Amino acid sequence: MKRSNATILREYGPFPGIERVHGVTYDGERVWLATGDTLTSLDPSSGETLRSIDVAAHAGTAFDGRHLYQIADDRIQKVDPQSGQVVATIPAPGGAGADSGMAWAEGSLWVGQYRERKIHQIDPQTGAILRTIQSNRFVTGVTWAGGELWHATWEDDASELRHIDPVTGETLESVALPEGVGVSGLESDGADRFFCGGGDSGKVRVVQRPPAERARNEPESEPAS
Repeated sequence: MKRSNATILREYGPFPGIERVHGVTYDGERVWLATGDTLTSLDPSSGETLRSIDVAAHAGTAFDGRHLYQIADDRIQKVDPQSGQVVATIPAPGGAGADSGMAWAEGSLWVGQYRERKIHQIDPQTGAILRTIQSNRFVTGVTWAGGELWHATWEDDASELRHIDPVTGETLESVALPEGVGVSGLESDGADRFFCGGGDSGKVRVVQRPPAERARNEPESEPAS
């Protein structure tokens, strides 16, 4: 397993009126923060918060290209970000309070269960569990980045970002956060950055994503096809 220390590129917050940051997601322009009673959007360029949606937001958040998905206790709510309305609800796989991070990929939701150390792939229409990946650490945030499955851990006052095999759950790479820095939510920007929710610090941190192994192995002079 490859190990490295995190490179923190930027910090946002704490923000007025926001005590905790739970889940985070990214819609291509704005970062959305689950802050307990609201979903709040953040401009990643200016660091300013923009608008909030009044919806229970206690854990993971995801975006499918059109709608936001938000864990709210024992359910996952599908939210129209334009109107702020909840348009559908499905059961959360872990029941009340057991679920943590969430991501959208391959037409499915991927939901972390914190203390169970699991990630479930679920049907976004019904909530049915399609498969389960076992981790060996507490699971907080979950994201897909360039075809790689990553999850955050926060255990014994230490946090890491872990790249895991989506079939076996084997940890392929670990990126350690500095001492005292926790990670609640996790989201890739689709390129080389991770947005990391900071729990009760009320902050969001941007962490450099390590280069993919295949990119490191490619000859620098390889011509474009």
